[in-house]
Amino acid sequence: MDEALMEKLLADYDADKYDHEGIKGKRMAERLYQLSKIGLTDEGGSMRIGFSKEERQAKELVKKWMREAGLNVREDGAGNVYGRLAGKNDALPAILAGSHVDTVPNGGHFDGTLGVVSALEVVEAWRESGFQPERPFEAVIFTDEEGSRFNGGYLGSKAMMGQAKMEELLKWKDGNGMSFEEVLATDGLTADSFKYARRNPEEMALYIEIHIEQGKRLEKAGLPCGIVNGIAGPAWFELTFEGKAGHAGSTPMPVRSDALVAAGKFIYELNKLPGQVSESAVATVGKLFVRPNGVNVIPGEVTLYADVRDIFGDEREKLISKMRQLIREVEAEFSVKVAEKELVRISPVAIRPDVQEKLAEAMGEIGVEPMKLPSGAGHDAMIVGEKIPVAMIFVKSKDGISHSPQEWSRLDDCVQAVRVLKKFVENY
Repeated sequence: MDEALMEKLLADYDADKYDHEGIKGKRMAERLYQLSKIGLTDEGGSMRIGFSKEERQAKELVKKWMREAGLNVREDGAGNVYGRLAGKNDALPAILAGSHVDTVPNGGHFDGTLGVVSALEVVEAWRESGFQPERPFEAVIFTDEEGSRFNGGYLGSKAMMGQAKMEELLKWKDGNGMSFEEVLATDGLTADSFKYARRNPEEMALYIEIHIEQGKRLEKAGLPCGIVNGIAGPAWFELTFEGKAGHAGSTPMPVRSDALVAAGKFIYELNKLPGQVSESAVATVGKLFVRPNGVNVIPGEVTLYADVRDIFGDEREKLISKMRQLIREVEAEFSVKVAEKELVRISPVAIRPDVQEKLAEAMGEIGVEPMKLPSGAGHDAMIVGEKIPVAMIFVKSKDGISHSPQEWSRLDDCVQAVRVLKKFVENY
């Protein structure tokens, strides 16, 4: 984000209208700008891969801001950063708020960083007004949410919640052939320290995250922010369609066992299934390999990857069952065999109704119509939410663009989300 883009953030921002109770849009804009300069790409995007020197530099900058805001700052063995503000009753479980500062390659300037800057802005507002919350509040930066280094994300939140499987992690290598332990060492961490990043869930009352929507619902509704009512859990499947390769010219159509035609039918029909289950269900095939992959050869084998999601666990299972029934139908119609391998299954996370209601009350206080919407993408809140209550506030995202240098949210929308976060935490 160059200075011209920072000027764009502030160009139509009305401080008199949106700055309230110590919240300052200009301070947020300056911090988003400072973070954007770390790992800035030639295309104007962000490049801060997990455990990289750029992610480390961004963490150190935020730690500096945390200390200046009067927070007690610590970092655990997985690289997660916590800035703690004592509560009036400091023995109560803490409320955590934040996100991450790592990015996908050539990503945007709001995904993750907005959540971190927003949590810190609440603390800054309290500091200026002399307010102390009833329970402790922690601004948090989770390590490696995006998972670009090892194609497996949420490592920081998994470590905090005791879900990191070290025996598997130690087998990982990145794209340069560096082992997980070697990569940790470049960031001043160790496998032993990573193991001890786990926290007791009983010391945390709730985790809340501000994030850009990564969709167009809020933009279509003309609302600055909204309430997430559930986070879809992904289930990933590797499906290999086994047919018979043959000469494209000499094999008659009626006797073919074309793996690609069978896979094509599966992909087309899979697209129809989510609507039979729920409004929030989705299914995607985004990766496919054809063998032998010759111009004049009937495909004998196709491997594809199906991503099936919903915010409701039972509905997702229904969708998976329908997908498997479709596989059987395709096998029979095209004389192929399909081998299935389940790769990932993360539980969907529903946001508690009482938490959603408290967010709605906070939105009402600042004059924003409460709109509830699902999150199709995964977030650290999805991992944390398996053990403790979580909440998410989405911010309107221009054209729904995410993971791109074109990612954009207006500053006034961001600030209104921070106002909601502040009131929510004060009243929780």
